[in-house]
Amino acid sequence: MSTNNRVLLTGNLGKDPEVKNLDNGNKVAKFALVSKDEFVNKSGEKGEDTQWHFITAWGKIAERVEAEMKKGSLVSVEGRLSTRNYVDKAAQKRYVTDIIANDVQVKLA
Repeated sequence: MSTNNRVLLTGNLGKDPEVKNLDNGNKVAKFALVSKDEFVNKSGEKGEDTQWHFITAWGKIAERVEAEMKKGSLVSVEGRLSTRNYVDKAAQKRYVTDIIANDVQVKLA
């Protein structure tokens, strides 16, 4: 795996993974990972920054996702960023950044 485009995240699944079997026999799994960072602002008040990350897994990794993961699972994902664009119904160009998983691990809470 390239070290120039590497992501390592740990968080909880926001909902059950969506898994599809493709016509070519391959499997793809998509899921949302929620990560939270706690911080203290300049006034000394505690806060939390919640981020949603959208993950795509293929093949054997998708099979593991399907077998081992469900909403709320604590998961570690290693992968790479992938950005794509599309034009929405209002003719506005939109950009989406996903993470393509190279490895996923269920963590024990």
